[in-house]
Amino acid sequence: MSTPHLSRTVVATAALATVGALALGGSAAPAGPAASAAAPKRITSTGVGKVRLGKTHGQLRAAGAVGPIRPGCELGGPDTRSARLKAPLKGSVNYSLNAPRKVRDIQVTGGARARGVGIGATIPEIKDAFPKAKVNRDTEETFGITLVRIPRDGGGRLAFAVDVDTDEVVVIGIPRLAFCE
Repeated sequence: MSTPHLSRTVVATAALATVGALALGGSAAPAGPAASAAAPKRITSTGVGKVRLGKTHGQLRAAGAVGPIRPGCELGGPDTRSARLKAPLKGSVNYSLNAPRKVRDIQVTGGARARGVGIGATIPEIKDAFPKAKVNRDTEETFGITLVRIPRDGGGRLAFAVDVDTDEVVVIGIPRLAFCE
């Protein structure tokens, strides 16, 4: 191998290593507002992100947390109303039947975690995070989900719907899961 060829190879290798190090360094420690927006929101027994139980639709809409109000589940009657959660959250909120419409329950399908447990988690992971979790398999045949309920004294009133085929969480309900259809 000749010396000029060797030096070109060394320079090219060094350049590639530098580019690789910069790429890894840049992706390993993101900073700024974009990084915090991408982080999952925290689910508690009172709500998720800006969405809290008892808040009115007007308050949530002004905060940019939900979309427009729309008809809710037909099984609840003609006055039911709901709204979709806005990004980074996925899911919906159900409102009370009377004006002003207040949040009764929240259904999260993405963008948030409760004690590190989010969509895609398993029942053992739920039990690790919430030792007092109660597993109810009565809904497996009818709805195709296993219900995992977290009591108030076990970390808050929450419920997880675990798909029986994938054994993964598909919906997190605050304070309970709402069934429609």
